[in-house]
Amino acid sequence: MADSWMAQRAAGVVLHPTSLPGPHGSGDFGPNAYYFMDWLYTAGQTLWQTLPLGPVGSGDSPYMGKSAFAGNPLLVAFEPLVQHGWLDAASLRASWNDERIDYTALGDWRLMKLREAFAGFEQRASAQDRAEQADWSHEQQAWLDDYTLFMALDQAYRPALWPAWPQALAQRQSAALAEARERHAHEISFWRFVQWQFDMQWQAIRVYAHGKGIRMVGDLPIFVAHHSADCWARPDLYELDAYGQPRVVAGVPPDYFSDTGQRWGNPLYNWAAMARDGYRWWIERVRRQLHLADIVRIDHFRGFVDYWEIPAEESTAVKGQWQLGPGEAVFKALSDALGELPIIAEDLGIITHEVTLLRERIGFPGMRVLQFAFSGEASNAFLPHNFEPNTVVYTGTHDNDTVPGWWASANAHERAFASHYLSTDGSEVHWAMVRAASFSVARLALCQFQDVLGLDTAHRMNTPGTMGCWSWRFKWEWVGPEVALQLSSITAASGRVGFDRLKL
Repeated sequence: MADSWMAQRAAGVVLHPTSLPGPHGSGDFGPNAYYFMDWLYTAGQTLWQTLPLGPVGSGDSPYMGKSAFAGNPLLVAFEPLVQHGWLDAASLRASWNDERIDYTALGDWRLMKLREAFAGFEQRASAQDRAEQADWSHEQQAWLDDYTLFMALDQAYRPALWPAWPQALAQRQSAALAEARERHAHEISFWRFVQWQFDMQWQAIRVYAHGKGIRMVGDLPIFVAHHSADCWARPDLYELDAYGQPRVVAGVPPDYFSDTGQRWGNPLYNWAAMARDGYRWWIERVRRQLHLADIVRIDHFRGFVDYWEIPAEESTAVKGQWQLGPGEAVFKALSDALGELPIIAEDLGIITHEVTLLRERIGFPGMRVLQFAFSGEASNAFLPHNFEPNTVVYTGTHDNDTVPGWWASANAHERAFASHYLSTDGSEVHWAMVRAASFSVARLALCQFQDVLGLDTAHRMNTPGTMGCWSWRFKWEWVGPEVALQLSSITAASGRVGFDRLKL
């Protein structure tokens, strides 16, 4: 383990910041993020896991954003911008659904407010503000310059994807890029301002969290979107044709979640090209993620051993094939450059012996999901008595139903097995799951906030292969004081927090 605190038993909650309450259409880095950390502290939790913090992309998914380095503009809170004097508080009065996010309407409105704040910054920012932004921009230059230009061009040529931009820009000819930077200088400055505020607000949240003994667990998608600054800036690192279009795309074969598999559509990496420069892009990407989080969960860890390659013209993942990934080489490059890595390997789905061997060689903890534990027999690897300590256990992930929703749809065998194993009649199955996770030998135990609250299927975050997901939000009135007391009691009794944190 990279740090002593990661080697200790700990517990936490999975909640994406967009799911927080708040008056501006979606959760963000405003006051409710701090209230949530206060709640985590009261509940004895020492980990807050989010989904990827990057911009949302196709289908509003945080796993399909326009940058592997940038932050989601929707998460930039307005309250700090008002406090700086850059944004008029009166202009923020708007009526929004406080249970679901309307990404289309909200995205336009929040960007409009960010543009107003940027205008206020340009007019009224102090010399110190400008110096701080300049220092931050210099530190983030490795990704920021390409991202801000990409976003400016994206606005100028929308809805066209980057291969359909003027050829000189799509192919990144130097003279065309220089002319574009001059022509779109104001728009580039706007996107730089947004990212600066994202970082400043998130780092303030991390400082507050650390003061309460809470560590952040981030989420790094293995792949990037085709229409992204990353793919446009370094097309040589991806399996693209001469026109910049993907030849093959990423996904997974048919599995528990889908009979036709999942066709994610991300372009696949040209691993040979990445190896030639020592995996520099991956080093910078992980460095950036460790700037945003204390622990990083790498999604689809299997893809480093072998990955499902789908012909781009296929509409499902059925006709794909396995291809070899880079294996241990990429992680050796990462550890050589960054030191010991506080990484969780998402090793769910169809996992081969080779994947397990790689994870064990490099020492990363794997994942176990309790909702997968009761479909077989007592030898099921997801049952707590089969865990090893170097494990992170979840009641469910963002791709799962809530625990009460899972119970409602479980077959007779699953219900009977879970009933005996968890000693539950189903009435409080979510607490039975939380107890099983917390009392297991797994070093880290996390649960979705929906599971802590005992919410049903209507509150699940994502249903793989469907649209209209990622929009869930909670309300504080759903979170009574007894919930924190119950969770803190379980967490303390299972040795995941000292009894001095237990609120009685």
